[in-house]
Amino acid sequence: MSRYDFRTARLFVEPPLAAGAMVPLDRDQANYLVNVLRLKPGAPVLLFNGRDGEWRAELVQAGKKAFALRAVERTREQAPAGDLHYLFAPLKHARLDYMIQKAVELGASRLQPVLTRHTQPERINLARMRANAIEAAEQCGILTIPDIAAPIKLDAFIRGWIPERLLVFCDEDADVKDPIAALSVGRDPVIVGPTPVTLLVGPEGGFAGEERDALMTLPNVVRLALGPRILRADTAAVAALAVVQTAAGDWR
Repeated sequence: MSRYDFRTARLFVEPPLAAGAMVPLDRDQANYLVNVLRLKPGAPVLLFNGRDGEWRAELVQAGKKAFALRAVERTREQAPAGDLHYLFAPLKHARLDYMIQKAVELGASRLQPVLTRHTQPERINLARMRANAIEAAEQCGILTIPDIAAPIKLDAFIRGWIPERLLVFCDEDADVKDPIAALSVGRDPVIVGPTPVTLLVGPEGGFAGEERDALMTLPNVVRLALGPRILRADTAAVAALAVVQTAAGDWR
């Protein structure tokens, strides 16, 4: 039997959750539950807010056209989120939407666009990124919404690097035959316990030579290739996150 209830509608909400708490629904949420799913008052809905675990709630009619949810009982305790930051060069909208959703499914706790020498100029809609992250969490039983951070230039990222983290940056020019083995031996031995990881995937044009050199001067860094084929950036995101979670994350 699955550990999660995937048959009951599930929503992310902002208010605190506790037994008896009334959670008002905005227009979009009410429309989804009442008009799309055709739920009636008393129907169960699962709620989470990233702080108080997951709760079973009941749909309540709060006015002629207003609806709310009343929390009944906690179904899952809030689990601590992993510490996996995913930094990426911006993509066009449809591919970025896909990448954000998959990164959430694969356990990223922070999502941040990074601007490099070869980054194609794209308008970055952080609200859209967050909406995609929430949708992925709702659909996949995830309890925590990742932080959505403002874009950062690569040189600013390098200047602010925290050496206690493991930096994995994907580079098609890296001479790595076995990425799992590279990650297993690349970790700084002074770091104990779960490894806080920052994963960096650059633009499809790759990193400039001086960017690659600057990244390699940082402490606790692993330069990683993802096999013999050139991957699109959204594909590389899925592959890299799976490799990192296998070697240094919560898949172990």
